[in-house]
Amino acid sequence: MSKRFRLDGKRALVTGANTGIGRAIALSLADAGAVVIAAGRSSTEESVSQIRAAGGEAYSLSMDLSDLAAAIRQFDEAGKLDILVNNAGIIRRADAVDYSEADWDEVIDINLKAVFRLCQQFARQAMSLGRGGRIVNIASILSFQGGIRVPAYTASKHGVVGLTRLFANEWAAKGINVNAVAPGYIVTNNTEALRADVARSAEILSRIPAQRWGEPEDIGDAVTFLCTPAASYITGTVLNVDGGWLAR
Repeated sequence: MSKRFRLDGKRALVTGANTGIGRAIALSLADAGAVVIAAGRSSTEESVSQIRAAGGEAYSLSMDLSDLAAAIRQFDEAGKLDILVNNAGIIRRADAVDYSEADWDEVIDINLKAVFRLCQQFARQAMSLGRGGRIVNIASILSFQGGIRVPAYTASKHGVVGLTRLFANEWAAKGINVNAVAPGYIVTNNTEALRADVARSAEILSRIPAQRWGEPEDIGDAVTFLCTPAASYITGTVLNVDGGWLAR
């Protein structure tokens, strides 16, 4: 494989790397040669073990984004980074008229505020060291649509795209590329309820041109590409990985 698609010698921190999309991102980055710091509120040891079993290098980092001040300290203690992937996120479902302020605040704080602060901290470190870097934020197809019964999630993912573009504008000249990946309907814990609803799952599949739910690896490989030298002239972009959902 061309070295332009390799990440040997790079250090990457992935939030929410304990399962699902986050784990797939961590595994893909490691497969490309990156040293991966797998961060999560829950233990990421299984992700780390899988990377090491495949011959890669990885470390666990306990990071609870609901305590953002502590998370920033832990981020700083992780050392010099070349890559940041903001994957961690939560979802709370309820009709908009019934949606609680507590659920709103929790989702916005983790899905949007934490993304802003970690990107900010990454950029400060990179600029202080006179080096560039790569940031990939995990958005959603609901960054472009309204969805149903997920008002805070939809708002947060619209915000992630806006921040991604703003950061790209401000930091491109500093050598920091900032992009986002927008997953479609992926087989994860967050979509378990949808997949268990036979009627709703059938509706979703009928709309996806690829005629299948996406796998976490589909997202992991897209993220890795955006972190490689092959994507050096890509910034401010949202890469939709949705089986054609948004093209329908």
